[in-house]
Amino acid sequence: MPIQPTITESVADDSTRDIASIFITAIVPARNEEQTIATCVEALAKQAEIAEILVVDDESEDGTAPAVRGLMADIPRLRLLDTRGLPAGWLGKNNAAWRGACEAANRWLLFTDADTELLPGATARALQIAAEAGSAMVSFSPEQVTESWYEKALIPFVFCRLARRFSYKDVNDPASRAAAANGQFLMVRRDVYDAIGGHGGVAGEVLEDVALARNAKVAGYGIWFGSGKGVARSRMYRSFGGMWEGWKKNLYLLAGGSRAAVVRELFAAVAWIPFLLIAIGLWMPFALMAGVVLLLARQAGYGLDLKSNQFQGSLILYYVPAVVLYAGVLWASYRAHVKGKVAWKGREISVGVSGTVR
Repeated sequence: MPIQPTITESVADDSTRDIASIFITAIVPARNEEQTIATCVEALAKQAEIAEILVVDDESEDGTAPAVRGLMADIPRLRLLDTRGLPAGWLGKNNAAWRGACEAANRWLLFTDADTELLPGATARALQIAAEAGSAMVSFSPEQVTESWYEKALIPFVFCRLARRFSYKDVNDPASRAAAANGQFLMVRRDVYDAIGGHGGVAGEVLEDVALARNAKVAGYGIWFGSGKGVARSRMYRSFGGMWEGWKKNLYLLAGGSRAAVVRELFAAVAWIPFLLIAIGLWMPFALMAGVVLLLARQAGYGLDLKSNQFQGSLILYYVPAVVLYAGVLWASYRAHVKGKVAWKGREISVGVSGTVR
């Protein structure tokens, strides 16, 4: 078992308990995020329900820390912490999130990524959902901002595939075993966070957000997961290499975490028959025509998926490169996990096929 730092009491005494109960501590793990951290923090500072903002610098090698310090004079609620190194058995983001939780002084904890921008009323909406649904954990899947062709191709396709595996309806059903959350916006009540072991209980998990949701649901707490359209937005990657590395780290686990699951997903997601018929069509024109028709039918189906997942319909034009990129990075993710090594932001992570640090 990994060694867990000691976590402090979230509320000091009864005189502060009622005030703190309506406020949120926002925790932002940040490693090499100088391009995005200011936008993230400034958006958090506009949320009236957030009483403090804790940015935890995870041994950044760029200007992340100076950028945060530059904001502190104008945002008194903002504090900059450091991780004090990476303990054995921990992943960097999980350690940074835990470090922030150790310092948090409010009833609700909001974990968000440095590439995520909260929109006006985001935390008020989350608290409203928590009250109405009786949920101890509320998570939104933010709007995905895509600018380059490869982002427009791969990211919507991935989210459409994940929607089939992690449906909001199933996740929000207490009778269902399905559990999921998105670490770009994950708000959890502090007492529940402590009860399920917090990030200490998922110290070596690559998909720590899904693991936290699973732990909460297994323990009998209500969770709510839904679309973040109008609540938060995120541009996850700003280079092809960063995008490939990020999905290579996660996609194998998101697809099911086994060779059989990967094979099933590849057969389901890739238009094998249309592509095969088009290839045969080099010699048989009828096969070419049939392949094109079937491919257009698959593309139309993707258009419906885009609409149901609140993506722009024009992204249907990227269907073919989306399929190719998705199949490639899913297979690369599987191979990396089988070999026991994935990379992320300059660190090499040792993983087993279960996704935990070895």
